[in-house]
Amino acid sequence: MENLLSKIKTLFDLMGAPKAEISLDEEHRRLSIFVEDELINKKIPWLLPHLELLINLMIKKEKGVVNFSLDLNHYRKERERLIIELARAAAHKAMISGESVSLPPMNAYERRLVHLEIATHPSLKTESVGQGKERHVVIKHLE
Repeated sequence: MENLLSKIKTLFDLMGAPKAEISLDEEHRRLSIFVEDELINKKIPWLLPHLELLINLMIKKEKGVVNFSLDLNHYRKERERLIIELARAAAHKAMISGESVSLPPMNAYERRLVHLEIATHPSLKTESVGQGKERHVVIKHLE
C-alpha cells in the first residue's frame, strides 16, 4: 500500500498541493486526504467524486479491490453530519405535525443515511420518491 500512497501523494503534488496529508484505513476502506489549497477547497463538491473514481481505479490496479470511500478536507464527514441533523429535524417535525415531510433532493448515499437514521424511530417510515436528480426522501408519521 505504500506504493499506492506514494502515487496518490504524487497526484496531489501535480495538482499543486504538495503538502497533502493522506491517511488510509484499509479495514474500513476509507481514505482521508487533507490539503491546504484554496482552489481545491472551493471545488470539493465537484472534485470529490472524480478524485474518488480516479483513486479507486489506482487501488484496483494495485490491489484488485475497489470501493474505497474518499474524504477530502473532512467534507464528506461534515456533509454526513449535516444530513443526519436534517433527518432528525425532519423526523421531529413529522412526529409533532403528524404530516409527511419531504427533504431536498439527495444522491443515493445521502438518502441511505436518512433511511438508516429514521429506521431507529418506530413511529416513522421513509420512502424515496422522484426520478434522477429530483429523487428525495419523504418521512411519514405512522398512525
